[in-house]
Amino acid sequence: MSKLLPSAAKLFSGPTITKAAAPVAITSNAKYSTKSEATFEIKPYKLHKLEKGPATSASLTAEDAVKLYEKLAMIRRIETASGNLYKEKIIRGFCHLYSGQEAVAVGMRAAMRDVDSVITAYRCHGWTHLMGVSVVGVLAELTGRSTGCSRGKGGSMHLYGRNFYGGNGIVGAQVPLGAGLAFAHKYRGDGGVTFALYGDGAANQGQLFEAYNMAKLWDLPCVFVCENNGYGMGTSVDRSSASTDYYTRADYIPGIWVDGMDVIATREATRFAIDYCASGKGPLVMEMETYRYSGHSMSDPGTSYRTRDEVQEVRQTRDPITSFKEKILSNELVTPDQLKEIDVAVRKEVDEATKRAKSDPEIPAEELAGDIYYNCLEKEIRGILPDTPLQHVQVVARN
Repeated sequence: MSKLLPSAAKLFSGPTITKAAAPVAITSNAKYSTKSEATFEIKPYKLHKLEKGPATSASLTAEDAVKLYEKLAMIRRIETASGNLYKEKIIRGFCHLYSGQEAVAVGMRAAMRDVDSVITAYRCHGWTHLMGVSVVGVLAELTGRSTGCSRGKGGSMHLYGRNFYGGNGIVGAQVPLGAGLAFAHKYRGDGGVTFALYGDGAANQGQLFEAYNMAKLWDLPCVFVCENNGYGMGTSVDRSSASTDYYTRADYIPGIWVDGMDVIATREATRFAIDYCASGKGPLVMEMETYRYSGHSMSDPGTSYRTRDEVQEVRQTRDPITSFKEKILSNELVTPDQLKEIDVAVRKEVDEATKRAKSDPEIPAEELAGDIYYNCLEKEIRGILPDTPLQHVQVVARN
């Protein structure tokens, strides 16, 4: 009997920017779990200027367990493919992998609503997929192909989707932009909340504190999320920050520390944050303590400032995928055969997308000057040389 890979449409909503491949059909005699729900205890949150925080226990249905595992596995596989494409010199320029941090994005996205917005830094491949871009749309963008979500013109650090504003290459610069997005939600009165993510390496920048101040003055519905993966490039948090309690760093803005390796904890914390900000109480800071397995970028081996044993210990004891897998298996929400089916289907989808990312065409040269402006008032765009203007073209259809 043919069974389709469970869709994440309800849990992870959003449009697909590049048309995705058809669902992968799986033929199996696997037995499926009959237990419909289980309750999990969550590592206590740390609170700053809050009397009450997120729930410390949460229920998970068998359906949600499958969907969460599927997304965790998909992001890990996308990043593995991205690393291989970079090593093959098919991806050029910069490439920053998210492996190890998957529970942050997957848990947050599971709690978010269609109206909410996200802006993040350049470690953005997984977020792009969760916000509605197909696997092909992500990988083809990394390889500079026309089927990429930015038509191949953005590359690894500049991916976009509906309500997803990048992928930003300037360290920390996305945070004040996130405050602006939150202002737009408040101005329109649509009830949306913005999540502005940044790393511990950006946490000491002045522009963050300026954004905190404005967000608090105007009570903006903005959640400032510090993804603390332990290292800003090659510098550990202990060497870069006088205070490593990033959830307290906004002073007058309440904050929450979250175990960013637990997808259930990140989901519950995000639910709390949405309720808090959407109710008009103003901004919130969340520190997601997580870990990255790769170096800062593909050009960084990641072993000169930390030991291989350190990385291996995290993989063995705190990995967000294997730890979640153990939880849902031991609570009989899934069976090993179910998870094997998902792994096979995920691998097949990413492998097929990788082939397209290698073979799909690049955009023609005349399109390089396309879509510079949403509503271009001038027909010509200044080129590299003053006497060789480029013709502006509208390529991407307006919504």
